[in-house]
Amino acid sequence: MLFGCLPGLAAVLALVLCARGGERPASARPASARPPAAHRAPRPHIVPRSVWLGTAGRTQPPPRYDDKVVAVFLHHTDSPSTYDCADAPEIIRRLYAGQTGARNWDDIGYNFIVDRCGTIYEGRAGGPDRPVTGAHTQGFNHRTAGIAALGTFTAGVPVPSAMTDAIAALAAWKLGLADIDPRASVRLVSSNSLSRYKAGTAVDLPVLAGHDAGFMTSCPGAALRARLPEIREKAARLQGRPPAPHTRRAPAAHTRTP
Repeated sequence: MLFGCLPGLAAVLALVLCARGGERPASARPASARPPAAHRAPRPHIVPRSVWLGTAGRTQPPPRYDDKVVAVFLHHTDSPSTYDCADAPEIIRRLYAGQTGARNWDDIGYNFIVDRCGTIYEGRAGGPDRPVTGAHTQGFNHRTAGIAALGTFTAGVPVPSAMTDAIAALAAWKLGLADIDPRASVRLVSSNSLSRYKAGTAVDLPVLAGHDAGFMTSCPGAALRARLPEIREKAARLQGRPPAPHTRRAPAAHTRTP
């Protein structure tokens, strides 16, 4: 069994994919038609991947897509947290190098990376506005997006408010494209028995979940996990949703609000 975020190559400062259980998508799927307009949050500024990738990119297969994104998994990158934010592009480039080099993945696994100053970076190729199939949560990459907090956020490590605010804004926008309440739960089906659940198992998970909800890991770290309720509530407010007093299932998205 695998626990925690495991280190990668020392040559790249042990910058690795916290997911460890990232899986390469199995099949391409078409992007969805025009999404519903209800509960749409503003699109935050997203720095394009060309800013951090530069000329370091390698030839890779075309992006793969799902029909929509109905859940978000939150990660931390298990890399140093006391960086200068001006160095974030270089740090992300090293993450990419570790994943596409030692792990021989076709691209960085996360769909988005957020630094400690609240800057959001596009991760995996395919377009931030589209439901790109990532490689961030073993068994649950389909119809989900992976957001990685740049750093290590184990118990006692401060989590910058700029970072959690940006994660909430990003999740609100991405989930709002399919009118999904960030405070809800969603039924997902595990595609891989290396996840917490055997392949084919349907399980109800939080719409905005920590990586450990779907995989045997300590990621996204105890300190960041503790901020999840706050992040969910802020994301819901950004979508213009009122407080939800009772548990109910939202049929359109196959979700229920706790």
